[in-house]
Amino acid sequence: MVDIRRHLENAVGAGASDILVISGMPVSYKVGTELIRTGDEPVMPDLANEVVERLFRLADRSMEHFNRTGDDDFPLSVPGLSRFRVSAYRQRGSMAAVIRVIRFDIPDPVSMGIPEEVMKISDMHHGLALVTGPSGAGKSTTLACIVDRINSTRAAHIITLEDPVEYLHRNKKSAVSQREIGSDTESYVTAMRACLRQTPDVILLGEMRDYETICSAVTAAETGHLLLSTLHTVGAASTIDRIIDVFPSGQQQQIRVQLSQVLRTVVSQQLLPQAGGGVVLVFEVMHLNSAIRNMIRESKTHQIDSVIQSSAGEGMISMDSSIFEVFKSGLITRDTAVKFALNSEQMERKTLGL
Repeated sequence: MVDIRRHLENAVGAGASDILVISGMPVSYKVGTELIRTGDEPVMPDLANEVVERLFRLADRSMEHFNRTGDDDFPLSVPGLSRFRVSAYRQRGSMAAVIRVIRFDIPDPVSMGIPEEVMKISDMHHGLALVTGPSGAGKSTTLACIVDRINSTRAAHIITLEDPVEYLHRNKKSAVSQREIGSDTESYVTAMRACLRQTPDVILLGEMRDYETICSAVTAAETGHLLLSTLHTVGAASTIDRIIDVFPSGQQQQIRVQLSQVLRTVVSQQLLPQAGGGVVLVFEVMHLNSAIRNMIRESKTHQIDSVIQSSAGEGMISMDSSIFEVFKSGLITRDTAVKFALNSEQMERKTLGL
């Protein structure tokens, strides 16, 4: 018998980011970069199915979509404990679930290691700002901190479109409308179209995942709103290439011009395993200046990294310089620095020089 409520409590207490329920292995917690098994008893398929069905009941959610497609994502809230995001799926004929722990309180950006250069996005009033990185790198947390800064410092209407809602924002100086895809609105595209009629000042779009969503986001940014969103890319140059590649070849020059006009900042972040346990955040920050805008228009994004490296005076931070700084402070090992660097050969030479 798996007591899922006890596992939810234990995971929150242990500071875990995820709970894994997969048949053939014990229930496991992901703490930092470590996967910690909670016992020696593996979860058998029948028990895994029972746990997943229990999660659907706790969330008061129908299993119709899951039974039809083999996948489903949905929020689960446990009063007095935390909120969770459940990703249920089938694997090898049995049910499985990964449960993401979502804190009620918005974390302090300083304690999270989010630099002030990233938090300055909250001072923007229009254009497109992106937070990018691999899955599980804390993009949603960074955006939540930026939204909370806006909410605390100016009177605005903030609309968030999320799948699912991860952090709950109370109305402070701003009014915050939080809409969940699937329960409050049909899709990102539908919500974006409606959003522009709801007098927003700031729009948080959970993810720019396809052609239609990207078109809607760029249009919103062009019409004078501040639009914040995420992409699963590492590095500013690859982020821009990813957006452009979504478009048919005949439209790519047009989107290059549009991006060069509306894009303001790209933040890329990674979670690195910390020496001795835990994780540490590293960031790349690119602010668009005239040189980078020209490179986007002229399809020379491969030159952007060199501009970022030489533009620290404009508040830009290169990923490799961020990694090198945490290495110098002793937070990560040399092997980690080399592994996660965008230019691993150069990082190897720099770390050997210390």
